Amino acid sequence: YVCSTWGNNHFKTFDGDVYQFPGRCEYNFVSDCHEAYKEFSVHIQRALNSNGHPEIQYILLKIKDIMVYLKRNLAVVDGRIVRTPYYTSGVLIESGEIYTKVYAKLGMVLMWNQQDALMVELDNKFNNRTCGLCGDYNGIPIYNEFIKGDVSYNPITYGNLQKISKPKAKCEDPDETQALPSCNKHRDECQRLLTSPAFADCRLRLNLEMYIQACMQDKCACKGKEDSFCLCSTISEYSRQCSHAGGRPREWRTQNFC
Repeated sequence: YVCSTWGNNHFKTFDGDVYQFPGRCEYNFVSDCHEAYKEFSVHIQRALNSNGHPEIQYILLKIKDIMVYLKRNLAVVDGRIVRTPYYTSGVLIESGEIYTKVYAKLGMVLMWNQQDALMVELDNKFNNRTCGLCGDYNGIPIYNEFIKGDVSYNPITYGNLQKISKPKAKCEDPDETQALPSCNKHRDECQRLLTSPAFADCRLRLNLEMYIQACMQDKCACKGKEDSFCLCSTISEYSRQCSHAGGRPREWRTQNFC
């Protein structure tokens, strides 16, 4: 099972909820929260890049007692810069031109495109044991993430709850009262892009509707700017998730698209 975040602040939990959370602090993306001793934790921080698009600045992983800090083109283990591929007690870090990958023997694979998109796959022994932006991995959408007992949270409130408190951090919590605009006028275009023949092998493997919704939100947020971030990040994610689910997306990028 996979939890991911990509593009314009989209998140997809292990249980399949997709939501948007634009926070710029350091957050618990996913941690083992079952007992006092955490087997692992993954923190992330986003910031806006020079084009004004959100990008993951760094990822901080703790695996058993090993600390791994990842930035673009940089891996630091327990305070030392390391060359990849790097292996230490049950943790392998690989880095290519596009992806940085971390394999942990305890049952986790992390894959980051060194920009906006991060995917974490966890062994199902962590069912019902996780917390963070990825949710509790209990197999039930909405429950215990957005509904807990009698309380219901909107995604912004939920996201703000995952902030790592750091005394010196200068970052604002996103406003919880902000409603997302309705983006229905973009539905046809998003549906057309995501059901193109290149993705024929993906239709039955993924929940198409949630990617259509994310694409519609991207189009809205970009207010008519046709830059590739707005159009391509959700389609890239759909393609990655399709491959991950065993599908074979065909080449969908063209000279003048993405």
